[in-house]
Amino acid sequence: MAAKPNNAIYDLHDKPPFLTWLGLSLQHLFSMFGATVLVPLLVGLNPGVALFTSGIGTLLHLLITRGKVPAYMGSSFAFIVPMAALMKTIGYPAVAQGIIAVGLVYLVVAVVITFTGTHWIDRLFPAEVVGPIIMVIGLSLAGSAASSATMLNGHYDWKIFVVALITLLGTIAFNMFLKGFLGLLPVLLGIVFGYIVAMLFGLVDLSPVAAAHWFQLPNYATFIGHDGFHFYPGAVLSMAPLALVTLSEHLGHLMVLSKITGHDFFENPGLERTLAGDGTASVVAGLVGGPAVTSYGENIGVMQLSRVYSVWVIGGAAFFAVVFSFIGKLSALISTIPGAVTGGVGFMLYGVIAAAGLQVIVDNKVDYSKKRNLMIAAPVLVVGIGNFHLQLGAQMDFSGVAIATLLGIILNLVLPKVAASEQ
Repeated sequence: MAAKPNNAIYDLHDKPPFLTWLGLSLQHLFSMFGATVLVPLLVGLNPGVALFTSGIGTLLHLLITRGKVPAYMGSSFAFIVPMAALMKTIGYPAVAQGIIAVGLVYLVVAVVITFTGTHWIDRLFPAEVVGPIIMVIGLSLAGSAASSATMLNGHYDWKIFVVALITLLGTIAFNMFLKGFLGLLPVLLGIVFGYIVAMLFGLVDLSPVAAAHWFQLPNYATFIGHDGFHFYPGAVLSMAPLALVTLSEHLGHLMVLSKITGHDFFENPGLERTLAGDGTASVVAGLVGGPAVTSYGENIGVMQLSRVYSVWVIGGAAFFAVVFSFIGKLSALISTIPGAVTGGVGFMLYGVIAAAGLQVIVDNKVDYSKKRNLMIAAPVLVVGIGNFHLQLGAQMDFSGVAIATLLGIILNLVLPKVAASEQ
């Protein structure tokens, strides 16, 4: 198959043959599944609903962006602290109102951008800023992957290390030595291979699969409590400001997607549509019992590895997510994938995102002998990777990625073009 000008095997609107389409979509589903169901498990929500809302949210995002952005929507980690606190005190109606408020913030910003345009984006995000930020998005997840690949129930376990390492090496081998149909599925094959290895090491518990029903209706909830509607302003105020965090991450993910696919999504379909897609997905999630959603780095990594950018594939993954949310045994089976496997694959997925940022720097010939470029990249990388985060109270935590993105923007705007010592 001839590669496209952007080196894609399947570009945005290419529809793969059915069996290839099936495999590619399942690859995306498996890659995001662990993180998407982890959020509801941590805060006390229903994982089936989270899977359902990730699929519905992705389909809505594709619809609103006119099928032009291959982004997968999964459960957002940015809201874990306030959601967990609200679930323990008031319950889901308060959480739902906060999630809906987050979605509305996105929609308001989308409306503002509709009238102000996006001409300011090029000024805020030149290559010397974009490259390090993209690297941070990938490398900031390295700690999470390393923890999953070494720890079992809070303790170091050599078996986890070995399984993660074998999974990583298997994924690398699948990328390098397979071609044709199987060559498009290195991540999926890596997960399956790692799962088999994990079973041999006794790290897979299949009892949840046996206990699950074949048909299982997700436990939907809403912003209205059992005793009627009550407004919870504290919930709204604790969650809505965190939309500023995920907004910055949205910009970063959109930059990565634009880079690896060769399509400028800020221009077409436009930032206002991508934000509206994210916002609508979160509003819908809040209406049916799910967590807030956001675009997923895991799926961006899959696209970078496979060179498959088709929205048909992303849509297929979303369809399967919705279907699987009703099939208890399938959901349970996927949920038994151990952290050693997801961590091993994560080393590859997160690394290729970072490599995409490095490619931006190389392609644009960013000169780090110039102090200005160095003074932007150095703190952005360390702040983001080290998660130098800003915590305001118990419920508001601005991640290192968000702080690094803001820092890069500010430094780019205020630093002179040439340092005084270089004049």
